[in-house]
Amino acid sequence: MADYVSIVFRTIVFYALILFIFRMMGKREIGELSILDLVVFIMIGEMAVVAIERNQSPLLHTMIPMLVLMVIQITMAFFSLKSKRFRDLIDGKPIIIINRGKIDEQAMRKQRYNFDDLMVQLREKDIRSIADVEFAILEPSGSLSVIEKLKNAEDPMKQGDITIPLIMDGQIDEENLRRINKTNLWLRQELKKKGYRDVKDISFCSYENGNFFIDIKNND
Repeated sequence: MADYVSIVFRTIVFYALILFIFRMMGKREIGELSILDLVVFIMIGEMAVVAIERNQSPLLHTMIPMLVLMVIQITMAFFSLKSKRFRDLIDGKPIIIINRGKIDEQAMRKQRYNFDDLMVQLREKDIRSIADVEFAILEPSGSLSVIEKLKNAEDPMKQGDITIPLIMDGQIDEENLRRINKTNLWLRQELKKKGYRDVKDISFCSYENGNFFIDIKNND
C-alpha cells in the first residue's frame, strides 16, 4: 500500500513540476517547437517517468536535473532574443522551397526534403496543385507556410511578393539582400533617405513589393 501512495504522491509532484517548468519556458504551439525544445521536453518527460517508477530514489535526484534543463532552455531563449546569429544557429532559418512558382530543388536537397514531403504538406493545406503556389517556405519547426498565387489578378504574370526581412535585431541579413539582388550599400542608402542613419537602432526592417517596413528598437 505504501508503494502505491508513494507512486501517486510522486506523480502529483512531477506533474506540478512539469507544469511549472513549461510555464517558465514560455508558451509555444506544438507545431512551433524547435528541435532543441523537443529534446528538452522529451528529456524532462523521461526523467519524470523514471523517477515515478523508481519510487525509492530521492525526489531531488530527478528534480534538480529537470530544473537545470529549464534554466538552460531559458538562458538559450534569452540569447536567441538578443542575437539573430545565435537564433539561426539553434533554431535554423526558414527556407524558400517554392519561389515565384518555381521549385528550388537545391534547397530541398540541402534540407533532405523530398517531393513526397512537399505534396503531403500541400495537401494538408488544401492545395491541390503546385501550380497554385507562389511561395512555399519551410519553417525551422518543419511546418510549411504557403502563399497561393493571386487568382483574380489583372496580369497573371504580376504576382505578389513575400516579406523579406533585411534587418533583425540591428543586424543586416546579407543572404536576404542577395535574394532580392540588392547590396548592403543600397540598403544603407535607402535607410538614410528615410532618416535612419544607424542600422543598430533598427529592431526590424522588411522589404516587400518595393516598400519598407521599419521598426525602431525600444529604449530599455
